[in-house]
Amino acid sequence: MDYTEILKWLKDNLNEERYFHTLGTAQCAKELAAKYDLDCEKAYLAGLLHDCAKCFSNEKLLDIIHQNLDVEECEMLNYKTLHAPVSAYIAEKEFNVKDKEILSAIRWHTLGKLDMSDFDKIIFLADKIEPNTRDKEYCEQIRSILKENNGLNKALLKCYKETIKSLVKRDLKICLLTIEIYNKLEDLVNVN
Repeated sequence: MDYTEILKWLKDNLNEERYFHTLGTAQCAKELAAKYDLDCEKAYLAGLLHDCAKCFSNEKLLDIIHQNLDVEECEMLNYKTLHAPVSAYIAEKEFNVKDKEILSAIRWHTLGKLDMSDFDKIIFLADKIEPNTRDKEYCEQIRSILKENNGLNKALLKCYKETIKSLVKRDLKICLLTIEIYNKLEDLVNVN
């Protein structure tokens, strides 16, 4: 697939660090897809587009949401998560992405959802562990966990633990969905 148009759009609409992060996420998603026998091209495309709305103003994000999208109530509490549903919307409307798996992975890469597919999980994780802009030590911890039996769920659980700790440390609200996903992952990890 030719990504020239997408890369140009991203370069025009993201700051340099976000663009660099996006390229790292796309490559990491492709590698994780290969590891888990998922579609590498779809993973790369989802990685490229996962943050395409990240540099939009809050006003622009809210305008697109109010006119076109339904979002979780808790997403409205933290504007940092609003780019995910808008990025899925942009992927579909601007780049004609119709694949539901790609759109779901983009849509839920920040908050997650209770019924995440393995494809959703690898995009979520690729965003957290891409090597271009993320903390190297943290990335290595997650990559090490991914090598374990049931590593995908264990790595995801580690990400949610760290997110919850960070939110508590900063006295920020924790979305009920985040707690529900954490609890479900605990069950999945402890059963397997």
